Amino acid sequence: MRLAAGICLALHVLPPAAAAQEEALRLPSGLDARLQEMRTDRRMGSGLIYRFRFVAGGLEGGEAAFDRITTDLHWLCAEYALPRIAEIGPRPGRVVISLADRPVEFGIHDPEIVQVFEAFRPEDDTCHWEMF
Repeated sequence: MRLAAGICLALHVLPPAAAAQEEALRLPSGLDARLQEMRTDRRMGSGLIYRFRFVAGGLEGGEAAFDRITTDLHWLCAEYALPRIAEIGPRPGRVVISLADRPVEFGIHDPEIVQVFEAFRPEDDTCHWEMF
């Protein structure tokens, strides 16, 4: 059983090279995004978390862009992440969608990079926004 679980986990992680080959996604804001990577982890109290990390050149920060970015993040959850979760296997308790203006290593803060993220609870084929 342990071997089967390890194989299953390997299928859940999309390596950066494979992610870079995916076609660009046209976001509601008009930006084109590409998947940088997909990660899974488990947090105490949160259960299984799927993280979909996207890059969109031209992404701008600041309050003026907030509504557009929020719409893009929700769209990425509903239109990209949810269909893939259904194919992967175990249902996560949370989906985190991040969007950056250029690739950045997971967990690294770089003040030169515009990066936003939101957490969603997948339920009834919908992404419900969750406050951190």
